[in-house]
Amino acid sequence: MRAKSGLNKAILDQGWFEFRRQLDYKLAWNGGWLIAVPPQNTSRTCPACGHVSADNRKTQAQFLCVDCGYESNADLVGAINALRRGEAILSNEGQDNARFACEVSGAVGPPAAGTRRSESAPVG
Repeated sequence: MRAKSGLNKAILDQGWFEFRRQLDYKLAWNGGWLIAVPPQNTSRTCPACGHVSADNRKTQAQFLCVDCGYESNADLVGAINALRRGEAILSNEGQDNARFACEVSGAVGPPAAGTRRSESAPVG
């Protein structure tokens, strides 16, 4: 932990909460939604067959599913899986909700019913 203390401080100094708050505000102002998905195993899950394994990602950049042989860039695989999780949350909550999010709480999958965030009217 001590070796990464400088990195941890630099990350915390970037103000990621404020970035996310501003992103949520701007999306709401323009009629969009912010859907925060749990990031667990997004880069280890095969988008073709759903197999989850640390062995699927042997290098930082390359993804190769040990179950079905699907091969792609690891960042692309993570993006595909995050998009699918967001779509699953959206379809479970209903499209007529203004904004909602699944907060990272250690749970994998979409949130339970009734976990919508409070809504606020956009300024402008």
